[in-house]
This record gives sequence, C-alpha cells and structure tokens, in this order.
Amino acid sequence: MLILKRKLNEELKINTNITVKILSISDNQVKIGIDAPDDVQIYRAELFDKVKKSIQTASKSSVQNLDHLRNYTLNKLKK
Repeated sequence: MLILKRKLNEELKINTNITVKILSISDNQVKIGIDAPDDVQIYRAELFDKVKKSIQTASKSSVQNLDHLRNYTLNKLKK
C-alpha cells in the first residue's frame, strides 16, 4: 500500500487521467474530490462489498435453481 500525506487543496495523480484532490479537513473527516473518466467506476468500499456479496448470493441461488431444473426432462413434441 502506498501512503501519502497531502494538505488542503493538494492533489495526487493516478495514471494520466485520474486526479484526487483534498477538498476539506475537519476533526476526523477528510473530504476528497475525484476527477476521473466516465468509464472508471468509483465506489465506497462498504457499498462495493455489499454489492459484491449480493451478486455472489444471487449467483449461488441461480446455480441451485439450475441444479433443480436438471431433475426435469423435456419431452419432444411430435410433429
């Protein structure tokens, strides 16, 4: 992990197309601004983890439903 110190209004660059700027600093809170292209997805970690867990749960449920469906056989219709 890279650890950097920044002061108010200072920035850091990620690659050539992402800028992170320190907007304000108060007691135990730092507000940052992130300037990135539209195709770069930015999430708060706790929301990302919830979404990831939700997707994994849905995926497991889908696999279980598929396994359940495999117990059925389809009869071909006679023409």
